[in-house]
Amino acid sequence: MTIEHKSSKAQAAVEGFRIIKWGTLDGTVIKAAAATDLLIGTSDALDKLVNEPVDRDMRPQAEVRLGGVVSRGQPLTSDANGKAVVAAPAAGVNNRIIGFAAASGVLDDVIPYDRALGTIQG
Repeated sequence: MTIEHKSSKAQAAVEGFRIIKWGTLDGTVIKAAAATDLLIGTSDALDKLVNEPVDRDMRPQAEVRLGGVVSRGQPLTSDANGKAVVAAPAAGVNNRIIGFAAASGVLDDVIPYDRALGTIQG
């Protein structure tokens, strides 16, 4: 049996299809706000308020809302609003990624991505 979602509590409001990271308290999550945050994946489709359960998508191909133009195959990281943007770190700089775009899109599109948490260096 494959686990498709893991639940945690929202430490702050989390909109649907946003990139998330661990909160400051065990068992909580918040929206990511930078390419250097320790990214753990994306939230489900529903907006959540503080203390509501946030389902983290654990499927090999999940979905994310875009913060700009993305082309299929590009590595994805977080912008300041938890939306996915292309990870393009400067030389010697590290970016955390959630995976790779499985479709192309523009600002506020929701696209599938292949989950591959990690770090890339410019």
